[in-house]
Amino acid sequence: MELFESLKAKIYGKNMRIAFPEGTEPRILGAVARLKADGLVDPILIGNPAEVKAAAEDRGVSVDNFEILDPNNYEKFDEMVAAFVERRKGKATEEQAREVLKDVNYFGTMLTYMGLADGMVSGAVHSTGDTVRPALQIIKTKPGVSRTSGAFLMVRGRDQEKYLFSDCAINVSPNAQELAEIAVDSAKTAELFDIDPKVAMLSFSTKGSAKAPEVDKVVEATKIAQELAPNYQIDGELQFDAAYVASVGQLKAPESPVAGKATVFVFPDLQAGNIGYKIAQRFGGFEAIGPILQGLNKPVSDLSRGANEEDVYKLSIITAAQALNN
Repeated sequence: MELFESLKAKIYGKNMRIAFPEGTEPRILGAVARLKADGLVDPILIGNPAEVKAAAEDRGVSVDNFEILDPNNYEKFDEMVAAFVERRKGKATEEQAREVLKDVNYFGTMLTYMGLADGMVSGAVHSTGDTVRPALQIIKTKPGVSRTSGAFLMVRGRDQEKYLFSDCAINVSPNAQELAEIAVDSAKTAELFDIDPKVAMLSFSTKGSAKAPEVDKVVEATKIAQELAPNYQIDGELQFDAAYVASVGQLKAPESPVAGKATVFVFPDLQAGNIGYKIAQRFGGFEAIGPILQGLNKPVSDLSRGANEEDVYKLSIITAAQALNN
């Protein structure tokens, strides 16, 4: 895919250090072996070194020249504990920190927070909560962003069609302010993939065609997003057809700079977003890459537990590109 050739060119030879808490997982091991061989990422595998090496041997790959860090035997563990206690500001004692940081996701997140890794990829065997919770507690969101969100890169036909759908993974029912922040973050994410962001705030109404509190939320979110980022083209409320189809956009919202030309689609809630990206994936033949977590100070990526080795490979490239852009 041309998209990934472009991302690879950006990170090639940059020695981006990405932490992988699931160091014994065969899909992770296969992907990191490729990433290392391709000169794209310097992987940090987390786990017991003997167990990681045994799992790698079973998978048929060598990790002899990989960095493997064991939370139960780490030379900088005391430094990490002190940094965690300081970051949590009274919410964790030293004793609690020592226990928490034996968890591979907390350990990997702290490596990222301390600058010992540039980003983290997890979720092949852990839930979204297990992956995202440490990131929210430790890395936290960027200034002006109240919460993280999850975008999907939607690609079809060797990049001839390339869009961003958001939020399809994290926020169940964002309010207008949160929805506006998601829109701005999504525009920034789109630029990472060389997508010119034209952001559509989606609804079941176009420019007042329906009246409901749900529509009012999207209208308010659009105004806030436009104020937060006047340099981006953001418009709403728009129905999907008005946002996507030029003729419908011209008919329903002729004054809109986004209608019929949208490249970034911001859904009003998680139900709509999750259903929407899966319809595009299953009915429309789009490849859905993600979720790509947005709004964090440093990149942490959450794999689907159904992810295959290729998904791990691609999301790791995206994570390294995010780190380079941070």
